Amino acid sequence: MENKNKNNFWLFFIIFLTSFLLWITFSLQIDKIINNSLLKSNNLTSIYYNNSTLNLTKYWSVYDIIKKEYFDSNTIDNNELLEKSIYWLVSWLWDKHSSYLNKEENRIFNESLSWDFEWIWAVVEVHPLWAQIDRIIKWSPAKNYDLRTGDILITANWEPLEGLNLFEAVEKIKWPAWSKVILEVLREWEETILKKEIIREKIKIPSVDVELLDGDISYISLNIFWDDTSMEFKKALESAKNTKWLIIDLRDNGWWYLISAVEILSEFIENWENVVITKYKDEKSNQYYKSINSWEIYNWKIVVLINENSASASEITAWALKDYQKAIIVWKKSYGKWSVQEPFDLWDGSMLKLTVAKWFTPKWINIDEEWILPDIEIDFLEEDYTNKYDRQKEEAKKILNLFIEKNALNLTIDTYKDMK
Repeated sequence: MENKNKNNFWLFFIIFLTSFLLWITFSLQIDKIINNSLLKSNNLTSIYYNNSTLNLTKYWSVYDIIKKEYFDSNTIDNNELLEKSIYWLVSWLWDKHSSYLNKEENRIFNESLSWDFEWIWAVVEVHPLWAQIDRIIKWSPAKNYDLRTGDILITANWEPLEGLNLFEAVEKIKWPAWSKVILEVLREWEETILKKEIIREKIKIPSVDVELLDGDISYISLNIFWDDTSMEFKKALESAKNTKWLIIDLRDNGWWYLISAVEILSEFIENWENVVITKYKDEKSNQYYKSINSWEIYNWKIVVLINENSASASEITAWALKDYQKAIIVWKKSYGKWSVQEPFDLWDGSMLKLTVAKWFTPKWINIDEEWILPDIEIDFLEEDYTNKYDRQKEEAKKILNLFIEKNALNLTIDTYKDMK
């Protein structure tokens, strides 16, 4: 009898424990279903809710009050409210390279990556009132018609750009090739509004141009960094092997293809030396890009030309040559983009572009928002734009000849500055 009671006790205990565990599991599932239903009712099915990092109770309380009490609550579009909330959230990162693109904006962005579009070929960013030229691209109509970095665009074909977001403004400026767009432009030092009539083009930018200058100087212009740029650069070096000195032109090159920059730097920097370091939030993910070559490096004296439109891969190239005392940097401070963005595609066709890492020079210098400062600054004169005179290129030849004479980088820089 006693054994039977014990067996009954353990049977009851097992049934109770099983029921309790099933109840806990069921409660958690119900809670999950309720939360998902609430999220779904507000078109937020893709939000990852983690109580340990973010409590959205206040947000939903404010939303419920608005829906219940706001006089014009019937005019509220839940989807638009969600979109605006995400824009605001990302904007508060205070990182102009991180952004949220809705479905239509993401489509336009992907279209631009294909290069299959026509416009003035300038990078535009939002200004507090209008749109502003952020960077000018080499070989572009914008450069040929004398638009400049910092120009504020007021109208496009007499349509105001005031209050438009970036993609709305770009839509007013582009399409189709060989048509004309009339831009009204505010320029900081000009007293009147400028009018620029620009013919839109569909252009193909050559990766590399090479030219033999007087005095055994090779001039190589790196116009973009793309998957085949390093191979084209290597061919340019081979064609210039009978010359003794080199000018590398990185002006107006804001392209981002990192591997091409690493392969190009491998032509000048000793094997297995760092050329750039990519640092992530999780330091175990850090990447060290090293020079890899056949133990043959070019030890020419080099002058590198940069300007405010030189960004990303151009800055990596220029600063690595500077860190290793391989080149004199000439003209203007660079754009200052030394961060890495990763796209996160969302379920509805929108996309979050987020800064996930930063680049550092071989000497662990990060110049994001700081720029590369040139060793020698040579600015254009206003008459140079009119006469299409490349003052920086001509002065680079003089600096290179002085470099050859002095045979010392810092002495050349000091001597040139004294002469001016």
